[in-house]
Amino acid sequence: MSTAAASGGGWLSSLVDAVVALMDVIGPYGAGIAIAAENVFPPLPSEAILPMAGLAAQRGSFALWEAILWTTVGSLTGALLLYGIGAWFGLERLRRIADRMPLVKVQDVDRTVAWFDRHGGKAVFFGRFIPIFRSLISIPAGVVRMPLWRFALLTTLGSLIWNTAFVLVGWYLGESWHIVAPYMDTFQNVVLVAVAAAVAVFLFIRIRAHLRTRRNGSVD
Repeated sequence: MSTAAASGGGWLSSLVDAVVALMDVIGPYGAGIAIAAENVFPPLPSEAILPMAGLAAQRGSFALWEAILWTTVGSLTGALLLYGIGAWFGLERLRRIADRMPLVKVQDVDRTVAWFDRHGGKAVFFGRFIPIFRSLISIPAGVVRMPLWRFALLTTLGSLIWNTAFVLVGWYLGESWHIVAPYMDTFQNVVLVAVAAAVAVFLFIRIRAHLRTRRNGSVD
């Protein structure tokens, strides 16, 4: 069940092969461990791991429902770990750090918290369908102490939909599952470019405002 041919080799394919080998050894629990690791380490692609779990289920290594169940348990476990990190970090500590960082203001943190209070539930649920964000969104949820039951429920529902879709891809496509990989790679690259562009715009606006403030101060 090697992914090297599909993903073109390299460290990422080797990493995926390692977690797939774990799946072969301990069954659906290995798939759950792999997806939990994917939540904590976003570059590990669930889009590759989940179809492999479906393929293993098709081959009879374990049942289809076991693949879906344990990958969802893995998603929730990884998300809860990041939630815990965010809760340990805390809002006041984040404010203090923001106050010391160049180009960042405490008001930025407060606005983000206010936004999360209004839209946090949607962000947690729909964030499960977006690469990178499905991991990172758990941290601010912990920082603002979203009720744990609500976070767990929304994470479970979103992860169940995402995991089921990709496990079924592996189940139905079998050995040809990798034909969808290029489309998911394109989607993930679009997300990364959009994030990079947003960061670049933020930095441009803040640097320009900082320079303007310094220039006006010099004139005064």
